[in-house]
Formats: sequence, C-alpha cells, structure tokens
Amino acid sequence: MWTCPRCGRTFKKQNQSHYCGKAPETIDEYIAAQPERAQKYLKEIRDVILAALPEAEERISWSMPTFWKKHNIIQFAAHKNHIGLYAGTEAVVEFGQRLKDYKTSKGAIQFLYDKPLPLDLIADIAEWCYKTGNHP
Repeated sequence: MWTCPRCGRTFKKQNQSHYCGKAPETIDEYIAAQPERAQKYLKEIRDVILAALPEAEERISWSMPTFWKKHNIIQFAAHKNHIGLYAGTEAVVEFGQRLKDYKTSKGAIQFLYDKPLPLDLIADIAEWCYKTGNHP
C-alpha cells in the first residue's frame, strides 16, 4: 500500500496517478492541471476531435476528457510518458494497420510525448466511433 504524501489517500500501487483534492470539472481544468509537456498534446487532441465531432459535448467522465453524444464516444488522458486515447476495442481492431507503429491494448492507444501526434488518424478514429456507435 502507498499513501500519497500530499492528499493522504491510500492506493495499492506505489506512486499511483490520481487527483489530489477536487477533480477537474471541465476539459480546460483537466489540461491546466497536467504537466506542461502534456498540455500541448492534450490541446492538439482536443482540437482535432472538436473539429471531427462538432456536435459532440465535452465532459469529464472517469476523470478524463470525454466527447459525448448520448454515450461516451472517445476519451483521452495524460500519463507519465504518453497520452492515452480510449476509443474502445473495436476501434483498435478496425484501425489496427494504421496503429501498427503505436502501442495499443484493449481499447487504448498510446501516443508518446517525444513523437508528433497522428492528428488525421485521431480524427478518423473519433469519426468512426461516433458513426458506428462503438465507444469505450
């Protein structure tokens, strides 16, 4: 067990990533609370998804930026070494060939901070998730 020295919460994993105190209520708050190197990537992903899904509503769900329209369409989040894009298992399978240069897992895609984001691919994944109803 590990106890956060700032907020006193206890976790199973050492140095567990979490929010100390009140979780962000908006995507702007979420981005502002992230390390500086992550903020640029988060803003780029947000902008490309906003352009691809102009009818979607922005929310925070599961403490992550989320695009929503009757259900969660797609989510993203900052991590220590990457940005995670959460599009669901079906999207990872559907875009498997285009994702071959990225680490993926069940429904998640990792974009490392030291590489440019594949913005066209992210837009295509977001649109596919919306059109097909496949979502995280």
